[in-house]
Amino acid sequence: MRTEPNLTRRVERVFARLDREPERPVHVGMPHMSRHRVVLFGLTLSFYLAIVVAVLATSRLVAFDWQVMFFRPYQQWPEIHAFLDYWVVLGQRGPTAVMVTAWLGWRSWRQHTLRPLLMFGTALLLLNATVGAAKYGMGRAGPHYATMIGSNEMWQGGDIFPSGHTANAVVTWGILAYLASTPRARRWLSAVSAVISLSVGLTTVYLGTHWLSDVLLGWAAGLLILLALPWLEPPVAKVEARILAVRDRLWARRTDSGTAAEPLPAPAPARTREPVGTPNRPGSRPSALLPQGPHTPRGERTPVTPAGSRRPANTRGSTRAGTADPQRA
Repeated sequence: MRTEPNLTRRVERVFARLDREPERPVHVGMPHMSRHRVVLFGLTLSFYLAIVVAVLATSRLVAFDWQVMFFRPYQQWPEIHAFLDYWVVLGQRGPTAVMVTAWLGWRSWRQHTLRPLLMFGTALLLLNATVGAAKYGMGRAGPHYATMIGSNEMWQGGDIFPSGHTANAVVTWGILAYLASTPRARRWLSAVSAVISLSVGLTTVYLGTHWLSDVLLGWAAGLLILLALPWLEPPVAKVEARILAVRDRLWARRTDSGTAAEPLPAPAPARTREPVGTPNRPGSRPSALLPQGPHTPRGERTPVTPAGSRRPANTRGSTRAGTADPQRA
């Protein structure tokens, strides 16, 4: 009974925040390429190159890939197969890009800035360029298409090295933590994105669509893109300024053309009231339509002089005897 009013207040509070006028927060700053980030970028790049060299040299890592493949995890734990078939969608580029774009679009509208959308688009372009080039450049075949036991299956026309699902999960969900406006939100989103990217990568190994080394390289590839984003902040800021300048120019031109197309209302002509009852003027109203004064008997006409000026009402009947009234003559 007591929870219903609290739930109603929370819902009203949420809708009140949505109806509030958007404003750009002042405390939101752009991440810069710090020394720690540079060191982490260097370590991740070294790990990336080490995985590539280990696979090319057909080292113990390739042997471990075959052991995992022969273990067939999807046969060991078949009860979770149906769930993981849906869970791996969190690493597909299409559905995740739509969800994250909708969220970042709402944030862009609330903060009056295009930076969230532009940074996400930049990260996706960088992901397609780097991961796509590595996939088709090395051409490694997947476990289901392996030709020789113990080989690294390189240059076989495949496209699984590195794992695109894993790299996409790291970038798509990690960009939310990168664009977080508070340290607390950044910590929570970093933990959520790490769990999703790790689980999606291991799910592809469980389903048998990727080698374990593919997933390791996918994690490194996605992390390299996130770490390199601060270097791309200045050009993205310039692009945002140009887009906003073009928008303001088009809006001003549209406003000017709209105001010029609307004609100004012409002033109404002054209506001159003609003297009522003036003789020798066609269309003059009869004097019987004039308003009656407080001392004028109803139904009597007010005499009018030949010049058109009205004679006072109290002068009627006060003409001298023997003086002819010009109106009666």
